[in-house]
Amino acid sequence: MILDRLADALRADGGLLAAALRPQVAGATPYGDAVARGPRADGHAADLPLVIEAVREGYLLHYGEPRLLSREDDDLALLAGDRLYALGLERLAAAGDLDAVGALADLIALSAQAQAAADAPLADAVWAAGCAEVGWGPSPDLQRAKVAARAGDSGAAERLGAAARHIAGSLAPER
Repeated sequence: MILDRLADALRADGGLLAAALRPQVAGATPYGDAVARGPRADGHAADLPLVIEAVREGYLLHYGEPRLLSREDDDLALLAGDRLYALGLERLAAAGDLDAVGALADLIALSAQAQAAADAPLADAVWAAGCAEVGWGPSPDLQRAKVAARAGDSGAAERLGAAARHIAGSLAPER
């Protein structure tokens, strides 16, 4: 299970994140599982499903309910979220996959923008589009949809979702 591998990686690093791990790892990994189906994931040096789940856990530490780590200390939760974002970016950079670094950076930035606007449909679409781009690669429609999202276009969630579905099939929720 991807979350078990992520928990093992955090334990191996030691420190505060290892100490904040919950005893039981549970829950589905729809994002990591979806990225694993993408053609870019097969044999990728960075372990793309693990990268996505690390970033997802970081996102949940910032904005939701994390699956692996405790949120008992809000300051630690924010720092842990930042560390997990960095872990994903670091693995992609070490593998030399600058396209995926850019896609992941866009996912982090656009999901923060969606959270700041309290736009849950946009956040969901950003995640679907980010996973599609990391697992399958970019497309012109996806790039245009990200530009629309950055500009605050009211149809950005639909455009991102449609681009993700075009690239990766049922990965993106229909809205």
